[in-house]
Amino acid sequence: MKVCTGASMSLDGFVSGPSETGFEHLFAWYGNGDVEVPTGNPEMTWRLTEASAKHQRAFSAELGALVVGRKLFDFTNGWGGMHPLEVPTVVLTHNPPTGYEDNKWFEFVTDGIGSAIARATELAGGKNVGLNSGRIASQALDAGLLDEVWIDLVPVLLGGGTPYFSDLGVKPVELEGPLMSVQGNRVTHLRYQVVKR
Repeated sequence: MKVCTGASMSLDGFVSGPSETGFEHLFAWYGNGDVEVPTGNPEMTWRLTEASAKHQRAFSAELGALVVGRKLFDFTNGWGGMHPLEVPTVVLTHNPPTGYEDNKWFEFVTDGIGSAIARATELAGGKNVGLNSGRIASQALDAGLLDEVWIDLVPVLLGGGTPYFSDLGVKPVELEGPLMSVQGNRVTHLRYQVVKR
């Protein structure tokens, strides 16, 4: 079991552009291939290249639970009740929303990144725990809880926005790798291991 963060990222290091823009570039690789990959959302089927499909299937097979922040949860409107990767999702928040008390896919944790990852680890059943990038990944890295960084590197410059990592308390952070490099269509899938101190 590993704690991993993964996201599509621009060449200048952003996972979203200014004012939450740029997703048509960051996520274009989800629709530029011939291989259909269904998700937990029946209205969302990815069309990937063979290389990206193999990468995505391996990631999904190893994933047991997610930890996301409230900002992403709200931005996606709770993914309509279930994350597309169809795994339990722990939302780290100061203020849990109402209306999700009976939803089996989401749990809300208010007492920090360590507790959120611990709960996700329980839910993951021995599989990996995935974290969204940005503040969540940064908090996990600062706490020494992050094992791997997965990057879907997209050849676009967004010029600003939300960085993959921000406000790190521990600097510099060394990574080993890439442990994996897969070339898709307008995306390169990379995986790095965090060097623990």
